[in-house]
Amino acid sequence: MPSKTVGWHPGPGPSIMLLPGQLHFGQNVTLKTLLGSCVALTLWHPERRIGGMCHYLLPTRARQPGMPLDGRFGDEAVLTMAMCIERAGVKPDEFIAHLYGGADTMPDGAAVKLNVGERNIEQGWKLIEHFRFQLDGVDVGDNVPRHVVLDLQTGLVTARRGMPAGATVGGGA
Repeated sequence: MPSKTVGWHPGPGPSIMLLPGQLHFGQNVTLKTLLGSCVALTLWHPERRIGGMCHYLLPTRARQPGMPLDGRFGDEAVLTMAMCIERAGVKPDEFIAHLYGGADTMPDGAAVKLNVGERNIEQGWKLIEHFRFQLDGVDVGDNVPRHVVLDLQTGLVTARRGMPAGATVGGGA
């Protein structure tokens, strides 16, 4: 079953925590998410004071014609956001974009590395270029999770890095 996506919401509201596969486009709310190998793309229109965020798990899939869009996949999540942009009567190239996430969450000694984070980052770059968003901030790769917050009243995006995968808190010995 596809993950729920959240569409256009023009009114004020609370903080919204986006889970993997979810997105939100609107105004007057604060969007938050936590990322590992997933990627979040944030968008902000400084004049209209609208924007959004998507949190995708995988770059793409082989989608059959007629299948609904699924926010778990980067190309489909950003296409859904582009459709919201069109409904709002603005152009994608008027939006300021930030790209976060894509951590390598597999230990260095793992037998199989799928490079999901790396592939998600590559898809993010392609989508930013394709839709001609104005890239303003990036924090991708490495092996650390990130907590990302977008305030849709101001357009301010903050990203806080967590502990590297496999790290322990405290000393040893």
